[in-house]
Amino acid sequence: MTSTNTTAGTTTGKLIHFVHQSLDGFIEGPNGEFDWPAMGPELSAYSQELTGGDKVFLYGRPVWEFMADYWPTVEQHSDHPHDLAFAPVWRKAEKAVVSRTLTEDDRATHIINTDVAERLNAMKAVGKTLLLFGGSNLAGFLTEEGVIDEYRVFVHPVLLGGGKPVFQPSALRHRLELVETRTFDERVVLLRHRRA
Repeated sequence: MTSTNTTAGTTTGKLIHFVHQSLDGFIEGPNGEFDWPAMGPELSAYSQELTGGDKVFLYGRPVWEFMADYWPTVEQHSDHPHDLAFAPVWRKAEKAVVSRTLTEDDRATHIINTDVAERLNAMKAVGKTLLLFGGSNLAGFLTEEGVIDEYRVFVHPVLLGGGKPVFQPSALRHRLELVETRTFDERVVLLRHRRA
């Protein structure tokens, strides 16, 4: 979905940070565990709605390597309804990877090594909506650069006791506007914020 800038009379896209976190603020456990998000029917339906259409899936390299290894052949590993529904969406989607070291990968549509903020803003300027999946380092950088327009944080009922935090330390304060809260499957809470 795109938003219309009525002042300028142009259509612009946006960048949404879409991330699952534990109640104690981690996106993965102390040993990299990501086996705790519970994709119930309501959350799965919401995820499919958000990721459907003409979206660009955006990744930093660590998350990209996980996703690119899992989704192309997910039917061989999983029979979960969410996985089976999302796999064809993932395979069809335009995908962008931000990395200092990755130079080619035929599974990615775009590989961005330099001028990251400028290139992502250029994609938004032509009406593309980008979804950043996880990736606290990339999210921290894009927050500092003012590229992220919206944060959709899904809080799961688990305490991981350590691991990788959702947000990296920042030298700046960022004021946000709460625009929505919602509960899925009586267990997962969405906190949706917009850049103020």
